[in-house]
Amino acid sequence: MAAMTGPPGSTISGATRLKLSTMMFLQFFVWGAWFVTMGTFLGEELEASGSQISLAYLTQSLGAIAAPFFIGLIADQFFSAQKVLGILHLAGAALLFLASTMSTFGAFFPVILVYMILYMPTLALVNSVSFRQMASPEKQFPAVRVLGTIGWIVAGVIIGWLAWEQEAQLSQTYRMAAVASLILGVFSFFLPATPPTHRGEKTSIRDILGLEAIGLLKNRSYLVFFLSSIAICIPLAFYYNFTNLFLNEEGVKSAAAVQSLGQVSEVLFLLLMPFLLMRIGVKLTLAVGMAAWAIRYVFFAFGDAGSLFWMLLVGIVLHGICYDFFFVAGQIYTDKFAGERFRSAAQGLITLATYGVGILIGSLAAGPIVDNFATDDGHDWTQIWIIPAVIAGVVMILFLILFKDRRVDHVTMLDAASTTLEAPGIAVPREQRPRSGTP
Repeated sequence: MAAMTGPPGSTISGATRLKLSTMMFLQFFVWGAWFVTMGTFLGEELEASGSQISLAYLTQSLGAIAAPFFIGLIADQFFSAQKVLGILHLAGAALLFLASTMSTFGAFFPVILVYMILYMPTLALVNSVSFRQMASPEKQFPAVRVLGTIGWIVAGVIIGWLAWEQEAQLSQTYRMAAVASLILGVFSFFLPATPPTHRGEKTSIRDILGLEAIGLLKNRSYLVFFLSSIAICIPLAFYYNFTNLFLNEEGVKSAAAVQSLGQVSEVLFLLLMPFLLMRIGVKLTLAVGMAAWAIRYVFFAFGDAGSLFWMLLVGIVLHGICYDFFFVAGQIYTDKFAGERFRSAAQGLITLATYGVGILIGSLAAGPIVDNFATDDGHDWTQIWIIPAVIAGVVMILFLILFKDRRVDHVTMLDAASTTLEAPGIAVPREQRPRSGTP
């Protein structure tokens, strides 16, 4: 079928599709190359405490909070998205290489903090560059975005193949990410032109943070969902911050590669989610996602690298249900609940609450808990994992009792599922504006 490039409304060409897919692959390869194993790197090579590891991971939350300001006040107003993307990744490459040379947590932390403040806005920028080239993002974007998930998986497989975890060479992950970031930084200047969409417009802090949607919280059920989204991010922080360190202490070989099964399951379970929404509705779909969090941590608590290794594998594969059935389904619910007027603002608000406030609280809580169960030869992981399992279970029970919204029926939820786009840690509606959408 013939294709051509051009403004929105035209058909995306094969060359443009290849550029966007390459951009997505590198974008998430860069992140996956170091983020998964940072806890092990800090704990084993920099001798950081659990609290310090959590402090390093909460830079993601600080970056998520800063990202809407960056996009709304800079990229939307003054400069083309692909140029801002290139500059941020070039600066990020230098910071990642600098991080690889640090030998103490005190020196490492400010570098990774600045890096995450620069990196998190690029997640919105790659979406913006992609959407502006597509006539039908809901149909064309998934095939491009899936390369990002593949990039994350490939990064984990490379780390496992080169045995950097077993040989205490995780500083190499930052150098690998730096090279990929450098390549993406240069490549970004050859991406399709994406000029600012709101040049000359006045943008308020209320617009940037999506606070115009705050009135949605007057509805009791949506308030329950909103607070549950924040609360479930507390156990989520345990997974992000400490799973790789846990697997390595348990003696799992190529732990980063094994963890990539979680991203594979994201793709597979995403295909099942629309059918689940149609059959059981949003309330039970969200509850299934929460239940999966509790179950996975129970499996982590009692599994091991020996005869019970299957429990660890199931816990990792459950990531697809944990993420897709709660976070993606939640974004779909928000999309339909908010309606046309507040759709983008509501997505920005829920993202700020979860990846900003929720994971921030979770990271601050997880570190001291892990430190409390430190032992002479590692940690008492059984006691550690039981805590987020209980938290997730309590959140699920309260949600089932208090959430009673029946206004969004199965048919409209299924329709929303067909127009909502997924990314690891991020779900993006097709109408999303970069300044008020997810980072």
